[in-house]
Amino acid sequence: MNAQDSVRLSLRLLSAGRLIEREVDALMRARFDSSIARFDFLAALERHGALTLGEVSRYLLVSNGNITQLRTRLSADGLIETEQDENDRRVQRVRLTRRGESVFKRMAKAHADRVDTLLRELTQADKQALMRLLDGARASVSRTLTQGGAAA
Repeated sequence: MNAQDSVRLSLRLLSAGRLIEREVDALMRARFDSSIARFDFLAALERHGALTLGEVSRYLLVSNGNITQLRTRLSADGLIETEQDENDRRVQRVRLTRRGESVFKRMAKAHADRVDTLLRELTQADKQALMRLLDGARASVSRTLTQGGAAA
């Protein structure tokens, strides 16, 4: 595969991802008066438990400024709350409230149903093969970035 093929591959990955992301965002807005960014924030907390804003930012690959704005809105809606770290009182963590857990469960179910519908024409074997290949692509990108190769 030459560089042009790699570019084509990356564009196809981005295109497929953006199509899914756009549909999920539209679903979140229509059914939950929310957004995919808010869903992703809640998903990180559901998956990892209480996190600092920096940790949320790293998991979601977005800036701290975006995370701060999301936290403000999610807190105002009663979906998350801030607590001090047990070991270091200077550190604040955010976590889901009971209401946040309940709302997230409904959002996650709708999200899974929508993505399943979008990908229904793929066989289970195709989905498994794609996951394996994409895991390999992600690992390759991560290794290159870790080795400082992205700026080359």
